[in-house]
Amino acid sequence: KTKEKIALAGGDSSQNGMGSSGMTQTIEAIKSDVSFDDIGGISDVKVELEEIIDFMKNPRRYKNFGARMPRGVLLVGPPGVGKTMIAKAVANAAEVPFYYQSGASFVHIYVGMGAKRVSELFKKAKQMAPSIIFIDEIDAVGKSRGEFRNDEREATLNQLLTEMDGFEGSSGVIVIGATNKIDVMDSALLRAGRFDRRIFLELPSLEERIIILEKYLKKIKHNVNIKELAKMSIGFNGASLSALVNEAGLYALKKNQNIVLTEHFFQIRDKVQFGKKRSLSLGEDEKKIQAYYQSAKAIVAFFYNLSF
Repeated sequence: KTKEKIALAGGDSSQNGMGSSGMTQTIEAIKSDVSFDDIGGISDVKVELEEIIDFMKNPRRYKNFGARMPRGVLLVGPPGVGKTMIAKAVANAAEVPFYYQSGASFVHIYVGMGAKRVSELFKKAKQMAPSIIFIDEIDAVGKSRGEFRNDEREATLNQLLTEMDGFEGSSGVIVIGATNKIDVMDSALLRAGRFDRRIFLELPSLEERIIILEKYLKKIKHNVNIKELAKMSIGFNGASLSALVNEAGLYALKKNQNIVLTEHFFQIRDKVQFGKKRSLSLGEDEKKIQAYYQSAKAIVAFFYNLSF
């Protein structure tokens, strides 16, 4: 229940701000405060994960039956669909410590440091079992081994494979990985006995966008047609919908209005989806150069067509 600090040796300055002098970096096992109620539109995914939650709460039930749960669960989906939040919600529902790591944080310029980090992380997770290890962007360390060799990354991947092979069915540790590039991952990592359960997440449907928008709109005063907003936000992921609601609120404040209206969402939709376009301001000389340039292209194209 309490935060547990793990001292891991080494690491580069961009990761921990301590350089290569041998000083340590701390990684905390946290008690997640994200629940499934905080995430909208994932009812199908929740059903898939309820087994994992029940296993972590009642491991003896499965052991007595002679069944073992998957050692690893891989969440596959585009960015922004809530893979990290889902993993945190699993840890919250199971009431177990949650170890978060980014795949990129295992890949160091110092040979052997990534493998050491993996070993220490798994060792501590087993000590704190039942627990969850979540590796975000696992493709950074789990890329297929091929012609583009990277000895440090391969050593780290081999250590990860070894650690997952060393799991016992009753260890109480579940590894959850997240990626949007499953096609580049090493086949050894995907085989049965490692990440042997895969859950695919897609962009939210119309009904799911309605649920997500309802959750975010609870936080601000509004008078909007949520179904209309859901229809105009096709292609938005959960993170984009959160940004959409927030930007609409900021736009309303900018206009000195104390309530968010549907028209505010239409005003800022393109800004959220594509980013604000920079207005192009040209001086008189630059305008003249552009005019000559565009005219020349038209003349060349005209005579080029005539020649055929």
